[in-house]
Amino acid sequence: MQKKYRPNVAAVVLSSAYPFKCEVFLARRIDLKDVWQFPQGGIDAGESELEALKRELREEIGTDDVEVLGEYPQWLSYDFPAGASSKKTYNYDGQTQKYFLVRLRPSAKIVLGTHEAEFSEYKFVNANSVLDSINHFKKPIYAKVLSYFKEKGYI
Repeated sequence: MQKKYRPNVAAVVLSSAYPFKCEVFLARRIDLKDVWQFPQGGIDAGESELEALKRELREEIGTDDVEVLGEYPQWLSYDFPAGASSKKTYNYDGQTQKYFLVRLRPSAKIVLGTHEAEFSEYKFVNANSVLDSINHFKKPIYAKVLSYFKEKGYI
């Protein structure tokens, strides 16, 4: 039986101080204990990846006032961990994601909880320390994406 993956976008968000300071946005999930992650979310029917990215940023961090700097060249897929169950995982075995690298514009204002709140707090961490804050099953994907953007000279 072929696995079914939910199409999704994810954003590696750099602070507005980039390129002078290379700090990456991480947000703590409300529903999982001590889980920090990048903003991400599903792609609605008829929506392009970039439209979904902007909508998800508005919903999750309260702003889409960003500049897109880069895009990971492939879709990356992962399976949901055993026992994961929510309205978002229903009928899917996992997600396939398109990752973007974005920079917050100086005028951007982060406001968590503007939609259905997923995050309780956020922080900016040095790009070389991002993986120190990640303790969940997406860590290998995050490592791959960050490595790619480093190789391309962005971070």
